Amino acid sequence: MSLPPEFHHIAQRVNNWGRWGADDEIGTLNLITDAVVRDAAATVRTGRRVPLAVPLRQDGIQTGMVPGRVNPLHTMVAVNAEMFGPGTVATSDDAVTMGLQAGTHWDGLAHVSHSGRLYNGRPAASVTAQGRAAFSGIDTARHIVSRGVLLDVARARGADRLPEGHVVTPEDLAAAEELARTSVRPGDIVLVRTGQIQRYLAGEREAYAFPSPGLSLRTPEWFHARDVAAVANDTLTFEIIPPEIENLWLPVHALDLVEMGMMQGQNWNLEELSAACAEEGRYAFLLSATPEPFSGGTGAPVAPVAIL
Repeated sequence: MSLPPEFHHIAQRVNNWGRWGADDEIGTLNLITDAVVRDAAATVRTGRRVPLAVPLRQDGIQTGMVPGRVNPLHTMVAVNAEMFGPGTVATSDDAVTMGLQAGTHWDGLAHVSHSGRLYNGRPAASVTAQGRAAFSGIDTARHIVSRGVLLDVARARGADRLPEGHVVTPEDLAAAEELARTSVRPGDIVLVRTGQIQRYLAGEREAYAFPSPGLSLRTPEWFHARDVAAVANDTLTFEIIPPEIENLWLPVHALDLVEMGMMQGQNWNLEELSAACAEEGRYAFLLSATPEPFSGGTGAPVAPVAIL
């Protein structure tokens, strides 16, 4: 089905094309200023570090639901090889083949298009098999360090994990913000916890993937109003799957990435962070989350760390 009027009305309200100039390729990451990073560093009190990535492994998250997005195939190409002759220093090397969005990752702005356009009005045809993403490749996101805010929607609703059909609404985000006792500010990176990653961690890979709770079509306006720099969550698909509007697939991707120019992340493990934030009574922290700089990539793995 074609994109409905409701989608286009929201798109008009959140559109950031030209906001940072016609040549801009990083969108809302422009909101992470030096002042924002200084303020983010000031949130560190104990130095407690919480990793947010799932291990990259051959029996990982991907089920085949997304064609070509293969789990990491890890191969040893040298094992204790004495490359300079017997008795010399030996080295072991390995190689990997994987989908760049197979595990914990960021979606780059070139990951999604609609109506023939990418972020900032660039043509979707600028992504090619040979040249990859000519604009807004993941390598343009050269450093992502900012204040992170955990919006623990599951905990705010008194649940350990949201039901599989739960649509995360702006009202849910506001309730989680109230639980966090902090206001989301311009330049923040927001992490939305649903608890869905628990299914993967329990070995329920298929159940983790589909069906899944996720963000509503109405949430991009909430993030746009607060000038959020990026958003990540603990699901495979980021938005609600199956979609809240029948046959309208990935509209939140299109609004976030194409219209707003806001990167989004998936498959982030927020379970330890949820416990740490509840224990310490604070939900804002320094977040380091720079993706691997694959030239022209439409996404990339990331090993984020929250520092409390």
